[in-house]
Amino acid sequence: MPISRSVKRAISVVCILLIAAGPVLGYRLLYREQLYQLYRRQFYDQPLNLSENIYWLERALRADFANPLNALATIETEEEWERYRYLFTMHLNLKLVELYLAWANRYNREVAYFYNAPWRDLNLESLEKAEDLFQYARVYWDEALVWSAEAWELRHVELQEVQHWMDENHRIETGQLDYDRIIDRHLERLYDVRQQFQEMGPDTY
Repeated sequence: MPISRSVKRAISVVCILLIAAGPVLGYRLLYREQLYQLYRRQFYDQPLNLSENIYWLERALRADFANPLNALATIETEEEWERYRYLFTMHLNLKLVELYLAWANRYNREVAYFYNAPWRDLNLESLEKAEDLFQYARVYWDEALVWSAEAWELRHVELQEVQHWMDENHRIETGQLDYDRIIDRHLERLYDVRQQFQEMGPDTY
């Protein structure tokens, strides 16, 4: 589904500003582990700055892994290294799902109140942005499923330092975590509210 120009523009502006600010960090961020740790610091310092947190995670997904000696878990075998990479990639995609859902809900409307009729068009525009962001979340969920399946093939390999990643893997593969259902519910509600706004006329209020 095509993404609206307004959402694309917002994401592009954030990326440009952050790239321009890169030298301020004082060192080059080359590896996935570095970028992920920067995201974690950013998230806990400024949890509501969703677009910036998304930027760091998307950049992390495009980065190479550090040497196994510098991994976020103790890596001693090739199997451990393989599962670590699958789990890490799954986890990054899951975090992006969560962030895009939170961003979408900033634009979403739960109810089309009759007294909002004078702002009908603004509400419809807001719902369009929310829909685009929900669809972005689904893209990352689909990716998370791919990497989760790969990691699950190596579930006999334990990585204690990233137990929460293994827990996520287990929840996905056993059906306890299903963002498809969550996104579907959000979109179903969004479509109902959109229809209510579309049916509002100038004399509604």
